[in-house]
Amino acid sequence: MDQEAQGGAAATRGGLSTRWVELIVALLICLGGAIVVFDSVRIGAKWASDGPESGYFPFLTGACLLLSGAWIAGAVLVRWKRLASSVFVEWTALKPVLEMLLPTIAFVVAIKLIGIYVASAIFIGAFMVWKGRYRWPLTVSVSLCVPVAMFLLFEVWFLVPLPKGPLENMLGY
Repeated sequence: MDQEAQGGAAATRGGLSTRWVELIVALLICLGGAIVVFDSVRIGAKWASDGPESGYFPFLTGACLLLSGAWIAGAVLVRWKRLASSVFVEWTALKPVLEMLLPTIAFVVAIKLIGIYVASAIFIGAFMVWKGRYRWPLTVSVSLCVPVAMFLLFEVWFLVPLPKGPLENMLGY
C-alpha cells in the first residue's frame, strides 16, 4: 500500500488531527514564552549601567519562544485546509500512550502530596502488577526496596533531600 493510500486509510479510522496538535503545541510554546517574558520583566530585563539585569537573557529567550510559537501557529493556519485530512495519531495508537501518561501525571502529583518515596513504592508496585503481571512477593519486595535504596542513596549518603511526605515526617526525616 502506498503512503497516500495509508494516509487516507488512517483518516477514515480517525484519530487526533495534525492541525490541532500543531496549533495547540504552538500556543503552548507561546504561553511558555509569554510567562518567561512576563517574569523577566518583573525581575528586571534591561541593560543596567553595570551590565545586564538578571532577567535580560531570559527575556530574550522568552521573546524567541513567543515569536517561534507565533510563527508555528501562523504556519498551521496557512496550511489549515491542507492539514484537514492529516491524522497525527490514531486513537488506537494513542491509548497505550495515555495508559502510561496518566498514571505518570498522577505519580508527579502524588510526590507533592505524599512524598517521593511512598509515591514511588505505589507507582512501581502498581505498574508491576498492572502492566508486568508480576506476582505479589516480587512486586512488594521491589516496590519497597527501590524507594529504600533511593532514600539511603540520596538522603543518607549524598545528603540530598528529596520531597518527603507525612510518613517521612512521622519517622523524623
